[in-house]
Amino acid sequence: MEVKILNHSKFPLPEYATQHSAGMDLRANIDETIVVAPLERVLVPTGLHIQLPTGYEAQIRPRSGLAIKHGIGIVNSPGTIDSDYRGEIRIILVNLSNEPFSLNPGERIAQMVISKYEKATWLECDSLDESERGDGGFGSTGRK
Repeated sequence: MEVKILNHSKFPLPEYATQHSAGMDLRANIDETIVVAPLERVLVPTGLHIQLPTGYEAQIRPRSGLAIKHGIGIVNSPGTIDSDYRGEIRIILVNLSNEPFSLNPGERIAQMVISKYEKATWLECDSLDESERGDGGFGSTGRK
């Protein structure tokens, strides 16, 4: 699939790290290091603008290495870039650790996964079909 992209950053286009990677890494398009204090949120520009085909979205997800090593996550994870959005992709990072985190220019900060989606049409009704799970919610299936 081809996706139009404007790269207003100082860094290369996002790319897949391996042949079977689902996500492409996004980089911080910043001029100098930003220190993110514990529990602080920052909005980080990427310098990228995309035009997705209708019926597709871009999901913005955390990078597992930043999460486990530094406690860095994404507040609204996964974030969604709709096919009609043309603005800059920016990432809301949060430092969930007890230590300040230094974010450097060009550092990989998130992953972007392009996914097809379906639109739902609601069919209002008076009851739903029975299922084995029923209305069992959080933790209802137990630990295995």
